Amino acid sequence: MLLACGPLGAARDDTDSFVIPAGTNLDVQLTSTISTKSSQTGDLFTGKTNEPIIYHGEEVVPESSMVEGHITFIQPPGRVKGKAELRLVLDTIKIPSGQKYAIKASLKDASAQGVTIKDDEGTVQGPGKSMKSAAKEAGIAAGGGAAVGALIDGGQGAMVGAAAGLVAAVVHTLAKHHGAAELPAGTDVTFLISGEVTATKTNKEAGVFVAPGAH
Repeated sequence: MLLACGPLGAARDDTDSFVIPAGTNLDVQLTSTISTKSSQTGDLFTGKTNEPIIYHGEEVVPESSMVEGHITFIQPPGRVKGKAELRLVLDTIKIPSGQKYAIKASLKDASAQGVTIKDDEGTVQGPGKSMKSAAKEAGIAAGGGAAVGALIDGGQGAMVGAAAGLVAAVVHTLAKHHGAAELPAGTDVTFLISGEVTATKTNKEAGVFVAPGAH
């Protein structure tokens, strides 16, 4: 990832510092699983960067640097209404030397199957149920394949006779909880850095926290 940095001012021209501008995309592969089934608000998650960050021709954050964040919101799936939702933010990047940079970044995109990004806050929303999927599921359970096929295709005749039990099965299926919102380990996600990060390039020993903040 090549960061195009404009005039930075005297303090930011210091050769011991670098800047990650607000609005930078950070591509990450998750190394932990996040799910409305098992995760809680406040839980930590980890990942690794898919691309390096370059500042003035120098690699300041190598590819596969570790990132850490936390879950800010969890909503389990409801019945009929109320899809599962979660929100998460990145807090730090740790490069192989051990230096750690504070950031603030919200989720922008995720490649996981069955989830969508609902809003600008990066809310991950799980899958819902449709009448068609509920009818298919109920039909398999009830063994009423022909009648369910007619129901899905809009037919009415096949509903006569088998209708009572079939409709009850469909309604029961629709009343089940929606699916969980889940981002498995290995999922590629993109975070948007919301505040400019100014960090110090030093040769300090590993483990030193060298970035005082994302503004």
